[in-house]
Amino acid sequence: VESGHAQRAKESVDGRYGDQACAVYGDYRELLARGDIDIITIGTPDHWHAPIAMAAARAGCDIYGEKPFTHSLAEGRDLVNTLATNGRIWQTGSWQRSVGNFYDVVRRVRAGLLGRVVRVEVGLPTGSQSSPAGDPGTCPPSLNYDAWVGPSPYRPYDQRCVHGNWRWVLDFGGGQLLDWVGHHGDIAHWGLGFDETGPVKVVGSAEYPTTGVWDAPYNYRFTATYADGTEMIVGNSGGDLWSGTRFYGADGSWIWVDRGNQSSEPASLLKEPVPDKDYGLIHSTDHMGDFVNAAKTRGQTVTPAETAHRSASIGHLGHVAMMLGRELRWDPATETAPGDDSAQAMLNPSHRGGWF
Repeated sequence: VESGHAQRAKESVDGRYGDQACAVYGDYRELLARGDIDIITIGTPDHWHAPIAMAAARAGCDIYGEKPFTHSLAEGRDLVNTLATNGRIWQTGSWQRSVGNFYDVVRRVRAGLLGRVVRVEVGLPTGSQSSPAGDPGTCPPSLNYDAWVGPSPYRPYDQRCVHGNWRWVLDFGGGQLLDWVGHHGDIAHWGLGFDETGPVKVVGSAEYPTTGVWDAPYNYRFTATYADGTEMIVGNSGGDLWSGTRFYGADGSWIWVDRGNQSSEPASLLKEPVPDKDYGLIHSTDHMGDFVNAAKTRGQTVTPAETAHRSASIGHLGHVAMMLGRELRWDPATETAPGDDSAQAMLNPSHRGGWF
């Protein structure tokens, strides 16, 4: 829908292969209608993840999709079901699962080096507090803005809400929370063995921009409690909340992991040998390679659809609890908020017609 972006992408691909064969489409439906596409990747703004992925699954494509899995929790369940019905392979761009130090820490947690994990802290980036000053500007002729908005509620064009800034507008993205919960929150679920479940209650608070056109929270923190009593604290890092994922045992011991770093208390927890078992973990060292191999063998990827949906759900539930300003009770088996119509509606927002 942005012809300038499309042209630059074409030039990059053509340059790589030394020809002019890269086809460009202004509408993904035209691409899928070819009938000879086996695999697609999705790197659009969040609000377009589900419509494109569901159409691709129905067209017989395997899919590598960026996180978050979908823009809303209800979309996530619909996409999981659509992929299963059509027998498609899915890999999420939660690539930390294919990085050695994250795998090492998760193995140690799964091996029981901390005993029972009672708490996990997930530190994410702080959001953007206010949009730039200025006027909305004029939509460039290169952008099909109506198609860019797609399934989201229509709003007049504003240059501060598109391209690199869409993430700070909740109609299009989910702020830093939804951008990063599919990384560090995903590792938390992986370590806990919670890839197919979710919390039973969530409560927290956030600070939101009071001026400008952005509305995603910039300071945020919430606690998600699981059926076995495990607590997951999620928020923007700083002070006591370190960037990354920190697992705590009942005795106060902990293991922490972030990109390129890991530590523990006591330090010996990272030195102890771990019995040579798989602990129910898929070991990947090449995230895209893992996806391609699964597409060939019809095996499972390291971040399949259900896993991606449950990781994103942490963020969706946190967002809703913070916006409501009260505790949200949740049934992870039925994916409903019993007796809470307000929360249920926020987790299943309506869409503009003609885009799904």
